[in-house]
Amino acid sequence: MKRRLAAILIADVAGYSRLSQIDEEGTRRCFQADMDDIILPKITEHHGRLVKTMGDGLLVEFHSVVDALHCAIDVQREKALLKASDDGAMRLDFRIGVNLGDIIVEGDDIQGDGVNIADRIQALAEPGGIAISGTTYDQVKTKLDVGYTSLGRQKAKSIVEPIRVYRVVLDPNKAQTSPRSFKRLLRMPAGLAAAIAVLLLAAATAYWWQPWELGLTPTLVERFAYPLPDKPSVAVLPFINVSGNTEQDHLAQGLTDDLITELSKVSGLFVIARHSVFAIRNGEGKIQDVAAELGVHYVLEGTLQRAGPRLRINVKLIDALSGLSVWAERYDRQYADLFAIQDDVTGKIISALAVELSEGERTQLERIPSDNLEAYDYYMRAEQEGLAYSDVETYRRTLSYYQKAIDLDPNFADAHAGIARVAVDVWRNDYNFLWSAAVARKIAYDAAGQALKLDPDNARAHTVLALLQLVDGRAAEARDSANRAVQAQPNSAEAFGNLALILAHTGSHEEAVAEMEKALRLDPAPPSSFRLLAGIVFYTARDNRRAIPLIEAARDALPNAEPAREYLTAAYAYEGDRVRGAKEKAKLLELFPDANLTYYHYLYDYWREDDLEHHLAGLRAAGIPEWPFGFVGSEADQLDADALRNLISDKTWSGKHKNGTVFVQYFDKAGNTAYRSANTNITGTVEVQGNRLCERFGGYFLDRMVCGQVYRNKDAGQAGAQYVHVTPQALKFFSLTP
Repeated sequence: MKRRLAAILIADVAGYSRLSQIDEEGTRRCFQADMDDIILPKITEHHGRLVKTMGDGLLVEFHSVVDALHCAIDVQREKALLKASDDGAMRLDFRIGVNLGDIIVEGDDIQGDGVNIADRIQALAEPGGIAISGTTYDQVKTKLDVGYTSLGRQKAKSIVEPIRVYRVVLDPNKAQTSPRSFKRLLRMPAGLAAAIAVLLLAAATAYWWQPWELGLTPTLVERFAYPLPDKPSVAVLPFINVSGNTEQDHLAQGLTDDLITELSKVSGLFVIARHSVFAIRNGEGKIQDVAAELGVHYVLEGTLQRAGPRLRINVKLIDALSGLSVWAERYDRQYADLFAIQDDVTGKIISALAVELSEGERTQLERIPSDNLEAYDYYMRAEQEGLAYSDVETYRRTLSYYQKAIDLDPNFADAHAGIARVAVDVWRNDYNFLWSAAVARKIAYDAAGQALKLDPDNARAHTVLALLQLVDGRAAEARDSANRAVQAQPNSAEAFGNLALILAHTGSHEEAVAEMEKALRLDPAPPSSFRLLAGIVFYTARDNRRAIPLIEAARDALPNAEPAREYLTAAYAYEGDRVRGAKEKAKLLELFPDANLTYYHYLYDYWREDDLEHHLAGLRAAGIPEWPFGFVGSEADQLDADALRNLISDKTWSGKHKNGTVFVQYFDKAGNTAYRSANTNITGTVEVQGNRLCERFGGYFLDRMVCGQVYRNKDAGQAGAQYVHVTPQALKFFSLTP
C-alpha cells in the first residue's frame, strides 16, 4: 500500500436509475457510446488513467490537476454541442467532480480521502456541470479559460471538515462570483453590501458604527498620537506563534506581512506599515494603547500554531474605540490552505468595514504569490532577514533564501523583486563585498524587470526601477515608476518614501515633503534606514529642523553611519551649530579620510545643480576639503592635455598614495590601464578630457568615469616623486618607470 498526491476525476450520470427504468439497454448503450466516443479519448489526450468504471460512473487519476480539469471541461463542452444538435437521440448528462488530494494505491486501484472528496464534490455539480474542491481551485484558477462560482464550505458525508467547493462556469462571462469568496458581497450595490455587513455585524456584536462617517469623537480619540484618517484605519499586529517551536516564527511573521501587504493594496483602507506594528507590539501594551499610539480605529490580532501538515489560526478584528470584537474566526486547516486562509481573512476585513474595491484592486487581491509553498516559505525567511540589514552575512542569507524561492518557482514575482531590492541597495551604497557596482546594477535592473514581467503591478519592483532611473539621469521615467509603485500599493510607506526621494531630487520639494509625511504617518516607528531616507528628503527640501532628528536617530542605529554623518555635517553648518558640526566632521573624516567636495560632486552628479551646490556649500562651510587630504595645486604646475597624453602612452607609473599604499600603474597606447597594489589588481580605461585625466575601472565608483588633474610635485615630504595625481578618490605621488 502506497500513498501519493494525485488529481482525481469522478463522473456520474445524472438520473441514471430513472433513465434505466425507462430503457435499461438504451441507457447503457448511450453510456458506452459516451465512454468510447468522448470520455476515453479525452482521458488519453490529457494524460489520465481510467482506474475503473462503477456502474454509471467512472474514476480517473491524473498527475496534473490542470490536465484533470481540462479533460472535464472538454468532455462537458463536447457533450453540450451534441445536446444542442437536437437530433432526437437519447442524451446523458454527467456530473463531474475534480479534487487534488492524498490517495492510497493498492495495485491498479486507488482509494482514500482524495477519492472520497472527489465523489462528494461531483454530487454538488449540476447535470452537465463540473464541481471542484478548494485545493483544485487554488491551483487552476488562473490557468484555464473558465469562470468559477464559490459554493462556500460544504459538509460532506464521512468527511470530518467542511470542504471548500466551487462550480466551474464554462462561459467565464457568466460567473456569478470572482475566484475570491468574498466578492459576492463586494459585487452587490454598495449600499446593499454595506447594509448586509451592518446587519451581520450588529447581530454578532450588537455594536456597529463608523466615526469617520458620523463625526463622533470618543474620549479615547483625544489621546491618540495622530488624528484618525478619514477612512477605516487598521493595524495588523504580529501573529503570535504558539506552536512551542521557534522554527515557525517566520511563518507567523510572514502571515502578518502578507496580510499587511494585501490590505495595503486597497485604497479605501489606511494600513500601518509592518515595521511599526512589529516595533509597537514589543511593548506588549493593551489593544487600545497600541491603537492610540499608531492612530488607528481597528486592530487585527491573531495566533498561529503548526503541527506537521496541520495549521490552526485564530484571528480577531477589534474596534479599539469600544474594545469590542467586530469579527473573529478560527481556522483549523491543512498548511496547504495557507493562501486560502489569507484570502478569507482579507475578504472578511474588507467586507466588515464595508470598503468598495476598484476592479484593479480586485485583480491584485486575486493573485497568489506562488503556487509552491516551499518557495513561499523561503521567501518569508528572506523577508524576515531583510527587516534590517546589518552585515554581509545577513545580505548573503537573504539573497540565498530569495534564490531558493526562485529555484522552486521561477515565476515568483515577489522573490525576483526581493533580489532587486538587495541589489539596488548594494549598488547605491557601493558595497563591493557582495558584487561590484556594475554587477549589482545589472542584477537590480534584470530582477526588477523580471518581477514586472510576471506581475506588472509589483510595487517593490517599480520602486527599485525608479531608483535606478533616477541615478541614470532619467528623471521623468523615475517619477513615473515611483508613482506606479504608489498606485499599486496605496498604503506602502516604502513606496511613498521612495516617491518623496524621487520628487526631492527632481525639483518638487513641496510635493516631496507631502509624500514623506504620508509615508511617516503610515510607518510612525520606521526602521533606521527609512529614518535616514526621510531625513535626506527633508534636508534636500531645506527643512533642517525636521531632518536633523531623523538623521541623528539613523546615525546612532545604522552599522554604516558614514552617510548620516555626511548629511549632519552639512545640516549643522546651515543651522550654525559649530560644536556638533565640528564633532560630526571629525567623525566623518575618521570614517572616510579621503572625504572631499570633488568626490561628492561626482557621487551626486544626477542631482539637480542647485540641490548639489546647496549640499556642497554646507559641507564646505563645515570645513570639508575640496580635494583628498586638503591638497591644493598650483595652476602653473598643472599638466596640459599634450603632457597628459605623453604621460599615459605606453608608460608605467610607480609610487605611493598619500596614506602610504605602494602602487604600480601601466598604460598602453590604446587607452587601457592596469593598476596594482598589495590589495588591489584591476584593469580599466583612460582618456584625456581637456586638462583632466579620466579613468574608469569596472565595478568601482558606480562604474563612472572619474576625472582628476596631474601636477608636477612640489611636496617636500614626497621627495623623489615627479608628479602628483589628484582625483576625488585618492592622492597619488609617482614617477615614470624607465
